[in-house]
Amino acid sequence: MDGIKWLQEWYKSQCDGDWEHCYGVKIETLDNPGWSVKIDVRETDAEGRTFEKIFIDNGDDDWYTCWVQDEVFHGCGDPNKLETIISVFIKWFENE
Repeated sequence: MDGIKWLQEWYKSQCDGDWEHCYGVKIETLDNPGWSVKIDVRETDAEGRTFEKIFIDNGDDDWYTCWVQDEVFHGCGDPNKLETIISVFIKWFENE
């Protein structure tokens, strides 16, 4: 299953009538250019789990960073890294 499809299913599985009113997933573009992804993990199986920050910088056209702060997974990267960022989230979430 590709990352976008997995994320759709994950989001759907979190929606319980309450969670989706307070939390969610945000995917936006950056002006440098690139992607920004924020995924709330409050009240999910990943709440309270540690995450070691990732920072990859191979130049303006090959970079991404991911971290968790205040129970929110954050990922930012160049225009080609949306799938990479989502894959990092999946790997972290599935490896309890």
